[in-house]
Amino acid sequence: MTSRSLKIALAVSVALNVFAVAAGAAVWVVRDKIEDRVAEAHKPGRSEPVWDVIERMDPAVRDQVKARREAIALTGGETFDPVAVAALLERSRASEARGRSRLETGAVETLNQLSPADRKALAPILSRHKPKREARKPEKADKPVAPVAAARP
Repeated sequence: MTSRSLKIALAVSVALNVFAVAAGAAVWVVRDKIEDRVAEAHKPGRSEPVWDVIERMDPAVRDQVKARREAIALTGGETFDPVAVAALLERSRASEARGRSRLETGAVETLNQLSPADRKALAPILSRHKPKREARKPEKADKPVAPVAAARP
């Protein structure tokens, strides 16, 4: 082998070693992220029934859920008692109002600690309703809505 061919072989060997080291470093850096993703994918879902979770809730929240559930059950039953269903729904609404009040009070306390720019960004959390889709996506709001045919007797 000539000195020229030895130099070329050395340069090729160094280049391959540099690429091998870079590949090894990349695998070493990405390995932790991949392991985290795999662990996240294998996380089990909720292992207990929803009603067990509800039983451990705050009594006011539990009362709200149970009252609405009872109203639904009474409505689907053989006999319908509108007074009882209305009372259960009223109890559920009152409980929802108490819960909303607690949430809004906490939100106001949190917003009070923020800068004006952050408060402006988080102001929509005080809204009772989500923004309408058409308001967020104007291209869909411009599409005409097909008229509904009148019902015939």
